[in-house]
Amino acid sequence: MNLRIITRPARLGTSEFAAALRSAGYCVQPQSIRRYLCEKGHYLGERPVKLPNGRLLWDATAVERLTTPQERGGAQ
Repeated sequence: MNLRIITRPARLGTSEFAAALRSAGYCVQPQSIRRYLCEKGHYLGERPVKLPNGRLLWDATAVERLTTPQERGGAQ
């Protein structure tokens, strides 16, 4: 019998997302994330998945993308 393991991308709730960003040095509260999302439609370029019950799930890899310094690419 072959069993396939289906893995889903890791998702974080808004409070978990804020806690992960705080541990990386950002000073952010969950309500600040919700407000910014409501006003701008995203939080630092990240858009969550909204469940039917209203809960927001953020991509766990977004924390890594937001906390890793980006190298500026360009023609030199």
